[in-house]
Amino acid sequence: MAHRHLIESVEPGSIADELGIERGDVLLSIDGQEIEDVFDYHFYINDEELTLLIEKPDGEEWELEIEKDYEEDLGISFGQGLMDEYRSCRNKCIFCFIDQMPGGMRDTLYFKDDDSRLSFLQGNYVTLTNMSDHDIDRIIRYHLEPINISFHTTNPDLRCRMLHNRFAGDALRHVQKLFEAGIEMNGQIVLCKGINDGEELERTIRDLTGYLPYLRSVSVVPVGLTKYRDGLYPLKPFTQEDARQVLETVRRWQDELFETWGLHFIHAGDEWYLLAGEEMPPKEQYDGYLQLENGVGMMRLLEDEFEEVFLELPGDALRREVSLATGRLAYPLMRTLAEKIRSRYPNTVIHVYEIENRFFGERITVAGLVTGQDLKEQLAGRELGDALLLPCNMLRSQEDVFLDDMTVGQLKDALQSEIDIVKSSGQDFIDAVLKIRD
Repeated sequence: MAHRHLIESVEPGSIADELGIERGDVLLSIDGQEIEDVFDYHFYINDEELTLLIEKPDGEEWELEIEKDYEEDLGISFGQGLMDEYRSCRNKCIFCFIDQMPGGMRDTLYFKDDDSRLSFLQGNYVTLTNMSDHDIDRIIRYHLEPINISFHTTNPDLRCRMLHNRFAGDALRHVQKLFEAGIEMNGQIVLCKGINDGEELERTIRDLTGYLPYLRSVSVVPVGLTKYRDGLYPLKPFTQEDARQVLETVRRWQDELFETWGLHFIHAGDEWYLLAGEEMPPKEQYDGYLQLENGVGMMRLLEDEFEEVFLELPGDALRREVSLATGRLAYPLMRTLAEKIRSRYPNTVIHVYEIENRFFGERITVAGLVTGQDLKEQLAGRELGDALLLPCNMLRSQEDVFLDDMTVGQLKDALQSEIDIVKSSGQDFIDAVLKIRD
């Protein structure tokens, strides 16, 4: 089926506007080439001379010859960011977090994407099972990088079982092709107890080192287990001793690989250190924080940024009272940072509250999965001061709403408190507490 792209808007005064292209027109091709998605579109419109085939609402086709500067934009916007449907996941992973969510939430929260284009545009991780040779060829042709890959294991049979997809093992062959083309990649391993840990983890790391240096980093994160697992694969939580063994494996490989490549390559998520009762590694061990979105190094980066700003604080008699709420993972660190601020500003009161994740279950400890209703219930009647500070990752991306659909405004009304959403840096945290800068 031919790809037809409905034009959503045309920028006034643009090339498209001058040519009579209007909202509601349809783009059929560029230089005789069918346009599959946004990557094809931007590739072909870069040329100085091109021909557009446009279909008007009455069915009339216009062939428009254009001369312009190299990479000059046409001024056309399309209704879909990808100019194509998002590709949903075909797997039935034994660890899928979406399968562990309660019913009755927004439909968008149940959509499982597995789209390599979102990997490039938004940093999403893909399993490669949804990709054809044509898709891989396009990544190479347009040099789309980095591509973020969910490996989990390099054992083909085990990968088929973990992803519940008979093609999951064969999909790993795409990695070799990306490697040979010099496409930069990052990887992740969601570790499941008794399944892909132990010797299987050793095998996976060993195999993945063969893709250095184009595979720049691989994160190892523990499976997230909510209380909604009835009827799902019987996964078990990791213990403190399990976490220590995982960290021992990661450190051993880091030491070996750093000597050869100057990269630590394999990284453990922050949750492992909390569970093991161990200190986070120094910033040098994170290779530039390549896996922050996977919860790797977030706490170390926050603490280091805080310390850098804190050293420059003059300290004075500022009087201010605020509160902050976070998940169990970050609570000890946030309490420590709050105490440091109070040591320099003794008249400032900072209430730090640890929020138990009752919505998803107590095994979920990250702040990004704390819901509005847990905040509402557990902060009711607490001292909140002039404002309640919440980390921005508690909200859906670019939305003013928590995972359970409660809005920031609704929480504000329920708690009768001002709410400040704080960005993730140490500077932002200090600014929010002290209100020294706007």
